[in-house]
Amino acid sequence: MTGSNDPASTLRHELRTLLNHVMGYAELVQEAIEGPDLEFLFLPLQDVRAEAGRALVAVDGLAPGRDAGSARRAVRNAMDNVSRTIGTLDEGVRRIGADNVAVDLLRVDFAARHIAALVDHPLMVSRLAAEEDEPTALPPTPMPSPDRPSTPSAPPHARPATGTVLVVDDDAANRDVLTRRLVRLGHDVVTACTGREALEVLEARPVDLVLLDLMMPEMNGLEVLEIRQEDPALRDIPFIMISARDESDRMAECIEIGAEDYLPKPFDPVLLEARVGASLEKKWLRDQEKALLATVQQQASELAQLNETLEERVSRQVEEIGRLAQLRRFLSPQLADLIVSSHRETTLQTHRREIAVLFCDLRGFTAFAETAEPEEVMSVLGEYHDTVGALIHEYQATVGFFAGDGLMVFFNDPVPCADPADKAVQLGVAMVERVGRLTTAWRTRGYGLGFAVGVAFGYATLGQMGFEGRLDYGVIGTVVNLAARLCDQAKPGQILVSGRTRLAVEDRWELEDVGELALKGFHSKVPAFHVVAPKGGGGG
Repeated sequence: MTGSNDPASTLRHELRTLLNHVMGYAELVQEAIEGPDLEFLFLPLQDVRAEAGRALVAVDGLAPGRDAGSARRAVRNAMDNVSRTIGTLDEGVRRIGADNVAVDLLRVDFAARHIAALVDHPLMVSRLAAEEDEPTALPPTPMPSPDRPSTPSAPPHARPATGTVLVVDDDAANRDVLTRRLVRLGHDVVTACTGREALEVLEARPVDLVLLDLMMPEMNGLEVLEIRQEDPALRDIPFIMISARDESDRMAECIEIGAEDYLPKPFDPVLLEARVGASLEKKWLRDQEKALLATVQQQASELAQLNETLEERVSRQVEEIGRLAQLRRFLSPQLADLIVSSHRETTLQTHRREIAVLFCDLRGFTAFAETAEPEEVMSVLGEYHDTVGALIHEYQATVGFFAGDGLMVFFNDPVPCADPADKAVQLGVAMVERVGRLTTAWRTRGYGLGFAVGVAFGYATLGQMGFEGRLDYGVIGTVVNLAARLCDQAKPGQILVSGRTRLAVEDRWELEDVGELALKGFHSKVPAFHVVAPKGGGGG
């Protein structure tokens, strides 16, 4: 057989078209590579183009005879290599979200698979072997090679193997033949015998593909195409025109106004399967592109909304960081984080609250600093500060004053505390124990230092004070002075507490009355008590 009616000639034409798709889309992706993220595509796509070139040479050997089998295997092997390569690239491209590139890779893969299916089709194999074979029962297209899964990774929707096809032909026999062949290929088939009936079907139900006869009474295929082009709901449905070979001039006109492809009468089953599959694939790709576009538009809308509030959120974050930086100067890190996360804007404003205040310092430090070398003084202060600083964080106290060996902390502000007086006494006892270990070691180095604590409980005014660039969180009230004076009167290793503190903690601590003390700044003598030990093992 020769000429346009030769199946081998028709097959070669179809394969060259598909190979052009493989090489063309591979080249387009290579040309679109920008930046290091997609550089990994270039060399594998060069291999894809080389495989397509080898297949193109082998296609010329597809003619009936003994060498046809060798040519078929060469084409199939080349396309298997292409599919494997695209499978590897597809996974990498989807991981980095390059959706446009992924769509072009799908086009390359689709063309390669159809080429492999065409050259392996039993009917085509028999014809190339120059054997008689009545194509009355066509098996479905062979499955892809097991080297690669048949479903590409991570598309928004699974690629359709079949679809709903509308067959439009005024000849009942033509409709019957087409319907039976399409059903064998796994498609759902709907039929119409006129152009108007076809439009009614398209309006009533979803259709994936239309096989449309060109020459029909009342409304021919060309007129149906013109109506389809004007209807946005129909424009994305692919139409394959059915024509006799002497209607080629009219077919060119149909293609110009939107027909996807054409099938000549009588139907070649291989071309029918290939062109129906290709058209369904193109529709699927268009659907994916639309879905991707919708996703991009939604993301763009979300991004625009985020940008509208970005300035406000940045300003809020900067303000929060500033507040946190201030709070960390006099609070333990966990307390500072807690206050900032609570978004309480009144935290640093002036207010009045009942608090427990603890003062402590080193006895004999002034004399020591006058006689010791500066390096020795700094070493002692470093050890002292490390010890008491760790305890302050452990007991979650607020630092109110810190200078040299003197330190003031308080409880119940800005973070509420269930029993501030007891917490202050607990901290004082822990300080005496740990600093006591330091004073013992210092004495072996010739430093005669001791440690004392004073605790008072009462109301005070608290809040941020200072000036721009130098703000502190301070506390003012008699309770502060009382704790400081009790600390002054305490002997090394002693914790003196006020009368009100005693009333708050006496059920948990054993206290010793040291009498009334004359304290600087107080008109009357003030009762004071020494903390001896916890009662019944509690409190510490």
